[in-house]
Amino acid sequence: MAGLNVLTSQTITNRQTFFGRGSLQQLLPLLQQTPQATLLFCGRSFLNSTHYAAIAPALQPLLIGHEVVTREASPDDIDRWVARWRGKVERVVAIGGGSVLDAAKAFAAVSQYPLNTLRYLEKVGDTPVSGATLPVIAIPTTAGTGSEVTQNAVVTDQGDIKVKASLRHANFVPQIAILDADLLAGAPDKVLACCAIDTFTHLFEAWLSAKGNLFTRETALNGMRQFIKGWPNLHRQDQQGAEAREAMLMASWLGGLSLSMAGLGVIHGIAGELGAIKAYHHGEVCGRLLLPFLALLDNSAHPQQQALMAELQLALFGVTHPEPASALAQWLQQHAPFPFWQQKPPLSASDVEWILARANSKNSLVNYSAEQQRWMLQQAYSCTA
Repeated sequence: MAGLNVLTSQTITNRQTFFGRGSLQQLLPLLQQTPQATLLFCGRSFLNSTHYAAIAPALQPLLIGHEVVTREASPDDIDRWVARWRGKVERVVAIGGGSVLDAAKAFAAVSQYPLNTLRYLEKVGDTPVSGATLPVIAIPTTAGTGSEVTQNAVVTDQGDIKVKASLRHANFVPQIAILDADLLAGAPDKVLACCAIDTFTHLFEAWLSAKGNLFTRETALNGMRQFIKGWPNLHRQDQQGAEAREAMLMASWLGGLSLSMAGLGVIHGIAGELGAIKAYHHGEVCGRLLLPFLALLDNSAHPQQQALMAELQLALFGVTHPEPASALAQWLQQHAPFPFWQQKPPLSASDVEWILARANSKNSLVNYSAEQQRWMLQQAYSCTA
């Protein structure tokens, strides 16, 4: 397709986004243009990639060091990084999946405050953030969280505190994002699928949000259209695959915008609490919960939900269906690049009760009962007595 690899740059809310395959090459001139003490956060897979090998000789002299992120960052992780680098860093570059980007954003913020991370964390903290933060350049290597365009940095403590929550401020949106779909090539099929279904969940819950309006729903709809284009071919190692991954990266970015504007729903209201006690991939958790939620939707008596589902079915697939949510679930499973919903992981009875005691419906149009949420968990996981 003509113009496929044309690089575009747009400024959104005073942030700059580079989009296009090969746009990782923009990183070096950006760093050279404004020399600053720059710390890199990344995943181990990026350090072992050909993408890093190609830029490493020129990149390394521009950095003061790097930190490897291997999981969703805990408060202790962030506090250790801050203790190591406080006062030495002027800019942060994050190259990796959502966990890497969130870790970098959290570090960039907490490094500017005197107290430890937990004091500023939603749900458990007692001290508001002022918005002070180091500038962040965010470069996602997965299409899932949309963290490169959100104001929250997710932090997870599965130890004594058991919390998954955000550091949040409008200033925490990265100043620059580089969206290069070539960085997704070679990722395992399961990673591509689980990250992508997280993207869809962001868009879908924003579409159904009680906070939604024409502007937010058009944004979410555009993202879901890109998702539909990309989902079946994400794992292909050809031109169709390259185009699919580019579409999914666009969907992920739009998902970040959508959730920032309209919020999320019951799927994330459950997933956030489950993630506080289980080290399950967040995207997979959302995807597993999405399928039973779609079954609930076709039995919904809420008129706005019914209207929105009918409108979405027509907009995405060009047809009407008497059970649009079930039709959507069937399409997602039939075209999935990986069957993420199979081989259900375990949840104990105490796990389920812990989650339900804390879960909520967030911005859903319907306030889902504990029994409905329990049913979603039982459908998504192997729940033991």
